[in-house]
Order: sequence, then C-alpha cells, then structure tokens
Amino acid sequence: MEKQPLLTHKSEDVATIYFNRPEKKNAITLSMWKEFPTILSNLEKDENIKVVVIRGIDDTAFSAGADIKEFITERSNHSNSMEYDQHITNAGDAIESFSKPVIAMIEGPCIGGGSEIALSCDLRFSSVTGVFGITPAKVGLIYGLPQTRRLVQAVGSSRAKDILFSGRFLKAEEAYDIGFIDRVFDENDVVEKTYDYARLLCKRSQVSIRGSKKAVQVSLNHTEENIFEFEEMLYSSYLAPDIQEGVSAFKEKREPQF
Repeated sequence: MEKQPLLTHKSEDVATIYFNRPEKKNAITLSMWKEFPTILSNLEKDENIKVVVIRGIDDTAFSAGADIKEFITERSNHSNSMEYDQHITNAGDAIESFSKPVIAMIEGPCIGGGSEIALSCDLRFSSVTGVFGITPAKVGLIYGLPQTRRLVQAVGSSRAKDILFSGRFLKAEEAYDIGFIDRVFDENDVVEKTYDYARLLCKRSQVSIRGSKKAVQVSLNHTEENIFEFEEMLYSSYLAPDIQEGVSAFKEKREPQF
C-alpha cells in the first residue's frame, strides 16, 4: 500500500496535517499541492475542528520545498509551468482563506515551498532548529505574486527583497527578529507549546476568532465582497450565543464555556 504523502490526524478540537515524506525532507510534489485544498475543505466542514496545525511527520524537517525532480516534467513547457504554479497558488490560498486558525509548527528546514505553506498560515511557531529560505534566485524562477505578498506582509519590503534576491538561509533567531516566524521554542518544547496554544484557542470564542481572522484579511485586501462578508459576520455576532455566554461568565467570574 502506497504511503500517503499528506496525513491528517484529529485529536479532540485540533486537526494536524503532516508532511509525510521524511526520506525526501518532506519535499512537496504536485499531487500534494493539489491535495491541500481538498483536505482543508473537509476540515472546514468538520464542526468539531477548531484549529489546524501543519507540521512534518517527525523533527527532521517541516519541508525542504517543492520536489525539484518534478520540474523536469511538470515545468517542461509554458502551459505545464502555468498549471503547476496555479496549483501552488491554490494551496496557499486555501490555507489563507480557511476560516479557522492554522498554525505552522516548524522543525528543521522550511525552504522554498515549505516557506510558502508556512507563510500562508496564520501563525508560525518554530523550534530553534528551524531554517528558512526562499530560493527561486538559485534556480532562475520568479517568485509568485501571492507568495511575495505574504512574505512582504510578514517581514516588510526591504527584507523580502533581501530574502528573494539572495536566496540565503535564515536561522530561527533571525527569522523571528524580522517577523518571518512568531515564536521560537527549544527543540524539546516546540510540540507541547504549539499544541498548548492550539488548545487555548479552542477555549476561546470561535465566533470572535473567525471574525478577527476575517477582519485582518479585509484590512489587507479591501474589496466590496470582503467588506460585506465581514459586516455580515459582525452583525450576526451580536445575536450569537457566544456573546451572551461571555458576558455571563464575566459577571459570574468564571471561565466561559464556548
């Protein structure tokens, strides 16, 4: 039976998507790029899932990037290259637009396509072993516009240019200092700390969290459709049970049960 390169595991309110090609440092194949939107669509429909974590199957790598060997066939002509790039974009967009929080938990290399996935997530938590880089300049490619936008939003324009021009690798400390990642943990603590945080989010109002995620998206991308969707969420929240429970819990000096 062929091994699944992407595995999904659910534990209570948290789902984990594992890169499962450790022998290839979790290099991402075209089929994996294609699979991400489907996996996330299924998790979107699962009302029991409140948070998603994306990580490597073990501590050796998050992902060393897109599988370069596929470039020979999948980028053999203009049409194939455009299709391949579209699947990469679709995967990142599916993560970014997912209504629930998505956390990248990074150990080891997070290079190229691995960084594309991580930057599409809401938050990036890394072990001190994390190594980051975006390397199209090393193979003669131009980084895509949606991917560049996410990088600029994380680190700013000048640092984005440095990362893209040089293709150099960043250790976890530098990546944290410039905003590429949000937390750095000891390699023995990163798993526990990441899932502790995920479980914390599960205890909060999901109405509030999803509204906040949408508000951030709207603030970065003003469109009439986005604004309308957010306003609908905002007005609906006033009538949702969460606000009643939140106010009652505050008055009664107890933890709310959302």
